[in-house]
Amino acid sequence: MEKENDSNASAVQVKGVPIHGGRFVQYNVLGNLFEVPSKYIPPIAPVGRGAYGLVCSATNAETKEEVAIKRIANAFDNRIDAKRTLREIKLLTHMDHENVIKIKDIIRPPDKEDFNDVYIAYELMDTDLHQIICSSQELTEDHCQYFLYQLLRGLKYIHSAEVLHRDLKPSNLLLNANCDLKICDFGLARTTSETDFMTEYVVTRWYRAPELLLNCSEYTAAIDMWSVGCILMEIIKREPLFPGKDYVQQLGLINELLGSPEDSDLGFLRSENARRYVKQLPHVPKRPLSQKFPDVSLLQ
Repeated sequence: MEKENDSNASAVQVKGVPIHGGRFVQYNVLGNLFEVPSKYIPPIAPVGRGAYGLVCSATNAETKEEVAIKRIANAFDNRIDAKRTLREIKLLTHMDHENVIKIKDIIRPPDKEDFNDVYIAYELMDTDLHQIICSSQELTEDHCQYFLYQLLRGLKYIHSAEVLHRDLKPSNLLLNANCDLKICDFGLARTTSETDFMTEYVVTRWYRAPELLLNCSEYTAAIDMWSVGCILMEIIKREPLFPGKDYVQQLGLINELLGSPEDSDLGFLRSENARRYVKQLPHVPKRPLSQKFPDVSLLQ
């Protein structure tokens, strides 16, 4: 979830228009119609946007809680996107952990006959890790350790439910002013018991484990742990660890940093073509990461 520029968000003055007999209020936010129950009171301010649509902050007048309301426009036009939305709702309504984002409300449409947009209210956070990494905000070793601790804590909980997140990256880790971290965006998550989940596109390329880059038909929770390692180094170095432009360059960058794998490392590769491809990569001797990054105390 990208955080909107604060000056832009604060500059937006949104006035609501009562609709559906006053049960809902319609706001025009950055050219988008945002329709929420009247219990969600102003200020209604944009805090993020993405391919899915718009996210606005609001206050629940009944509970006094600040929430982030995500509007997924035309949610049923695309079958894959609709399944992602349903998957996130199903998983998050069953999860309850300090380091996993909580759904506060699934807003029922005022008219079931004209139901196109889905509105989901989440607990409100201030920003995401990607925004912090790209900012001038100083990040100490204590910050790095605290972020890593919370990420691993949340991921342990997710994995204990036999769920793989499959899309861990800095923009899917939300933060508040207290440096509390919450994992979000479960649209690509899967339970390990599902039989067809190994074949779909998963994980943004820079955080994708080798078994995914090599199109393995089966994988484990290790793919999430690979993403964690990439995220940790990005926090420390303030730049992506493996910023490949395509999957070929991505594998090359991994090989260059970690060294060429031994035959015993390739047991997960069932495809002879994939094995052949890995073995033809330039040979790189393995060296400890502490030597590659001598200035990173966490690796010493």
